[in-house]
Amino acid sequence: MKEVAAGVWRLSEFPPRPVINVYLVGNVMIDAGRTWDTGRIRKQTAGRDLSLLALTHVHPDHQGAAKTVCTERGIPLACHEDDVDAMEGRRPVQEAAPNDLRNKLILRLWQGPPHEVGRPFKDGDEIAGFRVIHAPGHQRGEVIFWRESDRVAICGDVIRNMSYATTLAGVREPPEIFTYDVSENRRSIRKLADLHPQLTLPGHGPEIRGSGEIAALADRVGA
Repeated sequence: MKEVAAGVWRLSEFPPRPVINVYLVGNVMIDAGRTWDTGRIRKQTAGRDLSLLALTHVHPDHQGAAKTVCTERGIPLACHEDDVDAMEGRRPVQEAAPNDLRNKLILRLWQGPPHEVGRPFKDGDEIAGFRVIHAPGHQRGEVIFWRESDRVAICGDVIRNMSYATTLAGVREPPEIFTYDVSENRRSIRKLADLHPQLTLPGHGPEIRGSGEIAALADRVGA
């Protein structure tokens, strides 16, 4: 694991490139990767007390191991109240472009089973010392976890810092085929930029230092 901010760790992957990010903040895990990330999560969190698994949003590459982690560790699952229906199986996890072959494969290979949300949260709540900021668009219940004291944002898929084709770093908006409401997500990109984060920890790709690239993206997409 790598400490990417004070008290915030990013779990390792193999090959060693931050593609699907899972974070630990104290004893709270943020996001749960794909179903096949269960092994690395189990190995790297062994011996650590966990009290909560909190999701930035309910998509297959963020909720995949959630049921297993929560069941094995005996901890509650938390997500934004607008994603509870998706996590508990009453609404599709991926609503954007449901007939796209890529989405069908992702759902088949990565999506974890439904699981009860023990702690729904909403805008303004606090998780592990971070304030919840509702940032919908990519998913209904997408959130940014924001720590004002050192201006750190854990932003899920509001933005990404990675090309999905090459895995090389680059600040971009999420692809339209994975995004429920592109216009709404662009407003959330502007919301993130207006925080002026000093460090942004995305769901995909390495950390982003400073807010210049995020502000430039917001301008570029007309947010």
